Amino acid sequence: MTTDSALVPAERHQHILRLALSERIVRIKDLARMLGVHEMTIRRDLDTLAEQGLLQRVHGGARLTQQAGAEVAYTMRATQQLESKARIARAARAFIEEGDVVGFDASTTALTLAQQLGGLSLQAVVTGLDIANVLALAKVPFTLIGGTFHERARSFVGSMVTQSLSRLHLDTVFFSAKGLTVSGGFTDAHLPEVEVKERLIATGTKVIALLDSSKVGHEAFSQIVPLDGVDILITEAEPPPELREALEAQDIRLVIADEM
Repeated sequence: MTTDSALVPAERHQHILRLALSERIVRIKDLARMLGVHEMTIRRDLDTLAEQGLLQRVHGGARLTQQAGAEVAYTMRATQQLESKARIARAARAFIEEGDVVGFDASTTALTLAQQLGGLSLQAVVTGLDIANVLALAKVPFTLIGGTFHERARSFVGSMVTQSLSRLHLDTVFFSAKGLTVSGGFTDAHLPEVEVKERLIATGTKVIALLDSSKVGHEAFSQIVPLDGVDILITEAEPPPELREALEAQDIRLVIADEM
């Protein structure tokens, strides 16, 4: 038995879904060995996930349903680094003033910030569906820039979005990324998302990157903006010396969010 044998069903389900997201098919024998439980337990787990519409049973295992794939991907992303994102969002809120016109990308960190804006008088520009829903419930005025819906990020991408953004001038733009290195700058994996983030950043008088420390030192497929393309970096942990020195050399303000 492995230490994973103590996992409760909900935790096993997360492990199974995470593996199904990266593999075409998950096998009962492999899952039982990996999670340290009996094959019958895994069969019950797969049956439960199939009843929820998340998996489709196949001989010897299961696979992620096409419709559920995007939802699972977003859920996994949204439930990672929750405390770090909350700390970053609290620090970021201090950079929003009454009456500002503020832009948000579709990142889950920006979503966490949007959840803290109730009662603040501002005008928001957003490219993500979930942020729009949060602002609507909080009665914060916003403009949703629509285009082609990207299910995995629950965002809007494409030429309709980039063309609309090119006509705007915002006070402050908040965005996140998949990775940050000194040489590669801020990077992301999905080219249409990169194009939207790049255009959104170009609209801002002040550009603020919201990045939890798990992204630092990683480089994704395409550059959003070089390091010197931002004014402020907000994170929750001390960055490596090389990055701190580069930030200081570029006169980029580093904010390390306090625990609260």
